[in-house]
Amino acid sequence: MTTTETLGSSPIRTLLVANRGEIARRIIRTARDLGITTVAVHSDADADAPFVADADRAVHLPGNAPGETYLRGDLVIEAAQRAGADAVHPGYGFLSENADFARDVIAAGLTWVGPPPDAIEAMGSKVRAKELMVAAGVPTLSVDRDALQDNDFPLLVKASAGGGGRGMRIVEDRDSLDSAIETASSEAESAFGDGTVFVEPYLLGARHIEVQVVADTHGTIWVVGDRDCSLQRRHQKVLEEAPAPRVSDPVRAALHEAAHAAAKAVDYVGAGTVEFLVDRAHEDDGRAYFLEMNTRLQVEHPVTEAVTGLDLVALQLAVAEGTALIGEPPEPSGHAVEVRVYAEDPAADWRPQTGTVRSLGLDPATDGLSATRFGGVAAYGTTTHGLRLDTAVEVGSEVGIHYDAMLAKLIAYAPDRTRALRLLSRGLAELGLRGVRTNVDLLRAMVDDDAVVAAELHTGLVEERLDTWTGAGVGEDDLRRLALAAALAQASRASREARVLSRIPTAFRNVPSQPRTRAYRDGDREMVVTYAAERGRLVDDIDGVDVVDVSPTRVVLSDNGVRETYAVRLGSEDLADVDVEGPRGGVSLTPVPTFVDPAEQVAEGSLLAPMPASVVRVAVEPGQSVTRGDVVLVLEAMKMQHSVEAPVDGVLGEVSVSAGDQVGAGAVLAVITPSEQGEPS
Repeated sequence: MTTTETLGSSPIRTLLVANRGEIARRIIRTARDLGITTVAVHSDADADAPFVADADRAVHLPGNAPGETYLRGDLVIEAAQRAGADAVHPGYGFLSENADFARDVIAAGLTWVGPPPDAIEAMGSKVRAKELMVAAGVPTLSVDRDALQDNDFPLLVKASAGGGGRGMRIVEDRDSLDSAIETASSEAESAFGDGTVFVEPYLLGARHIEVQVVADTHGTIWVVGDRDCSLQRRHQKVLEEAPAPRVSDPVRAALHEAAHAAAKAVDYVGAGTVEFLVDRAHEDDGRAYFLEMNTRLQVEHPVTEAVTGLDLVALQLAVAEGTALIGEPPEPSGHAVEVRVYAEDPAADWRPQTGTVRSLGLDPATDGLSATRFGGVAAYGTTTHGLRLDTAVEVGSEVGIHYDAMLAKLIAYAPDRTRALRLLSRGLAELGLRGVRTNVDLLRAMVDDDAVVAAELHTGLVEERLDTWTGAGVGEDDLRRLALAAALAQASRASREARVLSRIPTAFRNVPSQPRTRAYRDGDREMVVTYAAERGRLVDDIDGVDVVDVSPTRVVLSDNGVRETYAVRLGSEDLADVDVEGPRGGVSLTPVPTFVDPAEQVAEGSLLAPMPASVVRVAVEPGQSVTRGDVVLVLEAMKMQHSVEAPVDGVLGEVSVSAGDQVGAGAVLAVITPSEQGEPS
């Protein structure tokens, strides 16, 4: 099926991708398939990142902070000129919705792969966008901030520029409004360089549904289906699917009509997304409200590609070259579901995590998997069902504190929603991303949840089910088997690497004594396993479980006659983390030392950095009294701000850091003397 027609276009020959991570890799992949030379720009921290290696050329932007690198439009344009690029694709985030940057790219004689700057400007301000939508007859949510009543709450404070959940806060009552506005504004200024925020009603239990549009320079506007993005954490999407399930025909028609009107109102060109809230109480009446228009490619674009067979990046490039869209967009076929894999701990307030990727089970580079199954435009199509992995990382990649916590997107495409969810669950079980804590266990629980399977979706579901989903990881029995496999593999390696008596069987003791024990920690859980050698073979103390075979990388157990194989990856040191993948999931286990060095203990009352981060501000002076829950410091990691609060009433003593400092996980930030110790006798 032909979807475009070239009309005297100016072809793009060399494309600079003004972004990083998985979206840079995604754009580079399509550009290469189209025969376009690619240029990457990168910060200090990203010098060895996979997207840099993927590109044909790369230009270094000194520094690490986004404001020094990926948000410096002048440096990006200079890099394009130095590398001989004739076009710039901004990806999403960073400069993708910066109208001034788009104008500067065009003024430099480069092709801008995006909408006209005026359209970006019109929709870039959510305040201005709402005004335009009202004029176009599109329903919107609004509230008069100067005449608020108690029944107007809850409210939502939102950043006027940018997105991704940053600069957004729910406000339950009038007393919390000012502080929420201040925090949201600070976060928006840091993330987008614009601290403007606004307030709108917060619809409890609404659905978040968006419509994909593509428009050319010849007046054609395609409405390319819809997506449900209701499952969110901190107002940032976690699971997206296409088409949006359980949507009545009147609602779907209203959404598509409103999206078309929004694109037409700003003379839109390129790929964009119009987002709506659908009040579940009025779904059959078509009660949909305009939220915003994202004038860029969306993170979740792969699900639309899967059900339509389109390559949205290729369409962006074609439209930028002046190519005309012809005919109608293809009707969706089948169902696709995407989940975002984040470096975070959902059970600890979604705290960002850092580390080095040690393994990635669905990595075609290491497992020899076909590129048509994992990544690449060859995976798209209405007849090719399977999994697709868009990843920012590979084995050996460093996950730091400077940028967004998203590591990868896993997409499942099948003839129907039930099979897509089942395939996605299996893919998550096989993902095997170890070395940094992720939200994969939560995603597996989410995908398998009865409410999600039944498509009973709304924006508050993640918060409602969080305790259940975060508690649905590896169970105690499975954890014991995983820990046993780790202990046996470590014992096997120790025996093989022994410089003397290497022929003595593993765990052998000359005189019968106590069995060997090893302790491991999985988050807050600790597991102690016991094993011994009997007549030259290893045995354990788990009822019904027998040890069949052991090596440093593979352990086979028999559970009441059913064989189970465990793959083990041991660290280079005895106390390094151990990665174990079993038949029902895997874990990264931290060996617990038998003895603790007293020098590693910290003083009582110490406030520790929960993750590697930069210090934004210190809110309390040394010697000042604090009450439990008071904010003592504010940290920033992966573009999100995190408050460190006083755990007890007391007096702030030593403060070890100041604004601008970089701290590692576990670093002592300050010390609080509890009131009962600090009061005079």
